[in-house]
Amino acid sequence: MSDNETNTTSALDTEIGRVVVEKNLATAEEVSECFTEQKRRADQDRRPLGEILVDKGVVTKNQLGRVVESLEDIRPAQQIPGYQILSRLGAGAMATVFKARQLSLDRLVAIKVLPKRYSEDPEYVERFYREGKAAAKLNHPNIVQAFDVGEAGGYHYFVMEYVAGHTVYDELFEGKVFTEADALRVTLQIARALAHSHERGLIHRDVKPKNIMITTNGTAKLADMGLARLAEDEQTAQAEAGKAYGTPYYIAPEQIRGEMNIDFRADIYSLGATMYHMVTGQVPFDAQTPVAVMNKHLSETLTPPDHVNTSLSVGLAEVVEVMMAKRPQDRYASTEDLLLDLESVARGEPPLQVHQMLDEKTLSTLAEDEQPEPEPEPDSEPEIVVNYNIIIYILLALLAISILGNIFQALK
Repeated sequence: MSDNETNTTSALDTEIGRVVVEKNLATAEEVSECFTEQKRRADQDRRPLGEILVDKGVVTKNQLGRVVESLEDIRPAQQIPGYQILSRLGAGAMATVFKARQLSLDRLVAIKVLPKRYSEDPEYVERFYREGKAAAKLNHPNIVQAFDVGEAGGYHYFVMEYVAGHTVYDELFEGKVFTEADALRVTLQIARALAHSHERGLIHRDVKPKNIMITTNGTAKLADMGLARLAEDEQTAQAEAGKAYGTPYYIAPEQIRGEMNIDFRADIYSLGATMYHMVTGQVPFDAQTPVAVMNKHLSETLTPPDHVNTSLSVGLAEVVEVMMAKRPQDRYASTEDLLLDLESVARGEPPLQVHQMLDEKTLSTLAEDEQPEPEPEPDSEPEIVVNYNIIIYILLALLAISILGNIFQALK
């Protein structure tokens, strides 16, 4: 075995030992004993630490496989200059996220790395950088802040604020049903984040529990601008026309249909679906397949949240139902209007914006009902109406005149 191979193996063994202890798969003493046994052997008979850990029953083969897999993911991130990779935070469909330390500022950050298979695809790379640029336009306490985006060693990366805490999804997964007050507190913060984004022309398009972080001090932060785009970006809208971008349980009907004119009201719908899940403990629409779920978003009537959780106020239920209206024009006219109603309900007051919308809709319906019936248009030829009673009267009058005439002639 060459010196380089030995050094590489030693580095990998060290990383495996560290991760095994970090994940509480073994104690530091157990790993140390395995290292000691490894060192007893001659270099030509040197066994990988992983094999020794499995042989001694310290970890299972499956556990070792997962540890090695996580280290393989970390290697690309270790090539990013200026950052020390500390651990793997998680992985999504398109990227892996790591916890790291920015050496120049000595601060913790999160780094999203695009896998090699996507780094070689121009479409995915473009979308990745679009996310970074979108996030860079935003500066709000309830939005995860963007720091940097770049490329190193053939891998594309995106550096952002590290948020210590958990997601709303984590709590829902554990079976938590949010109280009305807690749900309003989170939803208000995310609505403010969306208002900030919408003012700058950005639509998130993937608001959901997994993308809402809760910090250790209770602050809610909107994360992942991966699907965000500018409302006036016609080129992207045309390229995505007919495609459903979003998450089935929380996606707006117009996103399902792949419409081009997606605007802020799609985010309002998704936030409403997220709030529904928080206060009821169940998603608004459920089915066996994603396609079936999306079909329900399109056509099935929503069960009001206060019918599922009877402890909820009527005001909150009204707000959620308007947020999740099938037609965008039946939802809030602006994110600011939504904020006004959320704040009212949080104070125990009725949602005035909803009531005003309902009043205007009622007046509009009454006005339509009171419109006079339109008069029928005349035919091309005039209609001739025959009145037989008049004809009879005329004939009788003529007959009477004739009889009187004959009488006068006879008298002469």
